[in-house]
Amino acid sequence: MNIELLKNVCEKPGAPGFEAPIRNYILEVLENLADEVKVDNMGSVIAIKRGNNNPENKKVMVAAHMDEIGFIVTHIDDQGFVRFHPLGGFDPKTLTAQRVIIHGKQDIIGVMGSKPIHVMSQEERAKLPKLTDYFIDLGMSKEEAEKVIKVGDPITRERQLIEMGDCVNCKSIDNRVAVFILLETLRTVGEMPFDLYATFTVQEEVGLRGANVAAHQINPDFGIALDTTIAYDVPGAQGHEKITELGKGTAIKIMDAMTICDYRMVDYMKKTADEKAISWQPEILTAGGTDTAGLQRMGKQGAIAGAISIPTRHLHQVIEMAHKKDIQGSIDLLNACLENMDQYDWTH
Repeated sequence: MNIELLKNVCEKPGAPGFEAPIRNYILEVLENLADEVKVDNMGSVIAIKRGNNNPENKKVMVAAHMDEIGFIVTHIDDQGFVRFHPLGGFDPKTLTAQRVIIHGKQDIIGVMGSKPIHVMSQEERAKLPKLTDYFIDLGMSKEEAEKVIKVGDPITRERQLIEMGDCVNCKSIDNRVAVFILLETLRTVGEMPFDLYATFTVQEEVGLRGANVAAHQINPDFGIALDTTIAYDVPGAQGHEKITELGKGTAIKIMDAMTICDYRMVDYMKKTADEKAISWQPEILTAGGTDTAGLQRMGKQGAIAGAISIPTRHLHQVIEMAHKKDIQGSIDLLNACLENMDQYDWTH
């Protein structure tokens, strides 16, 4: 596995609406991997790889969102402390004691601060933290801070990728692991019967915005989303709560809160995985959604859509963890699905 590529993809900043750093890196990696590469007006990258023999001009759109959850500067107070608004979903308690990067005229490190427990009342100690309890401490005065940052600057989380046993651990595994999978698929996929539109979408974490626009312009016949999913396979979890488990294989989405995957795509993925001896597990996610919804519904005729999901522990934290075997299995399943799509009866 190309850990260096995965590390670079995970560590590049790219909050929703501010994806330029990760987009520019993807464009570098895409050189010679596709027949055509373009960037749409919203900033999503569309890499087109033509099918071998496609008289009906069938299109398969595969989407991996490149944005990561982050923040935006909303205020710099008289002491130089920064207030912020989230871009994407955050569990407030995960902000405690974390470092962040504010991307202003230059990148500067800040730390998430909050009221010390030593001076909290008993009532305050018993309450769950709120996002508004936190501020960013730059170690600077207001005058110094305003030389390099301003209201509207994006903020991302600071954490490097490491290998832990058979797993990788980093911030933004959601969804940079899917970006990695799509890049590796473009590099390794064999001859395909249909045209592939490999799309690296923007602003998924704030409402699937890039995928909606990209699907509308591509108008795909088939859609496959790539995204992480919950692996709640930890102490205290009941069997029905796990969703998926690390090391048990890639996950084939059946539904999430925004999409009921097309039964034909689900069946096709399952049969393809079994035929190629690729380990897989079913995924039903009752809360949360992915670009699958945009792929399925925003084309002019809709699309036969589903998703390959990567089991991930500790989602939306800076310690997201995925298993290398599940990542490789996701690449293998996507390759096999793309190479054999004309071998399935999509009319049933």
